[in-house]
Amino acid sequence: MISSPVDKWNQRYLKSSTPNSPAQVLTENLHLLPAQGRALELACGLGGNALLLAKQGLTTEAWDLSEVAINKLQQLSLENNLSINARVVDLNQEPPVAESYDVICVSAYLERTLCSAISNALKPGGLIFYQTFTQQKTDNTGPSNPDFLLESGELFALFADLIPVAYRQESDCGDLSRGLRNQAYLIARKPV
Repeated sequence: MISSPVDKWNQRYLKSSTPNSPAQVLTENLHLLPAQGRALELACGLGGNALLLAKQGLTTEAWDLSEVAINKLQQLSLENNLSINARVVDLNQEPPVAESYDVICVSAYLERTLCSAISNALKPGGLIFYQTFTQQKTDNTGPSNPDFLLESGELFALFADLIPVAYRQESDCGDLSRGLRNQAYLIARKPV
C-alpha cells in the first residue's frame, strides 16, 4: 500500500520515461511568452511544459514533489541539450518567492491554498499559464475527487488579482468530440 503522496507520485513516475505533452494553454499561446526571462513549472512531473519553455529560450525551473520525476526530467533536459533547474520541492512547505518569475506554468494540478503565493511569485507584467480539470467533465478523464476539480469559472476567482488575457472552459457545449473538454485554462498577467 502506498503510504504518502511522495510514494504515490514516485511509483507513478517509475513507470514512465516519456515527458507529458505540454499543456494546451501553453502550446496554443506561445506567442504570448516573453523573448527572455525566468520561467517556472510547478508540479511538473516529467516536465513537458518546462522542456517547451526552455526550448523557447527562457531560463527555466521545474519543481515537483517526486524525486523520480525530477531525476528523469534532469536526464531528459540533458538529452535535449536544455538547461532546466529541476528541483524536488513540496510546494506546501516551500512556495515560490515573491516577484521572481516572468512566467509560471501549472497544469493538471490544483491546490487552491497556493494560488495567492503563485500570483505573488510573478514579477510585475508576468504571466501565468494555468490549466487543470473541472467538475463539468464529459468523461472520466482526470481526478474524481472534487477537491482537485475546478468549479465553473473558478480560475477567475482564484487569480482575481491578475488581469485575464485568455480563458477557455467549454464544458459540455457544442460538439463534445472537439475542443477543450474536462479542463479549463487561464492566462493572466500581473499588473505592472
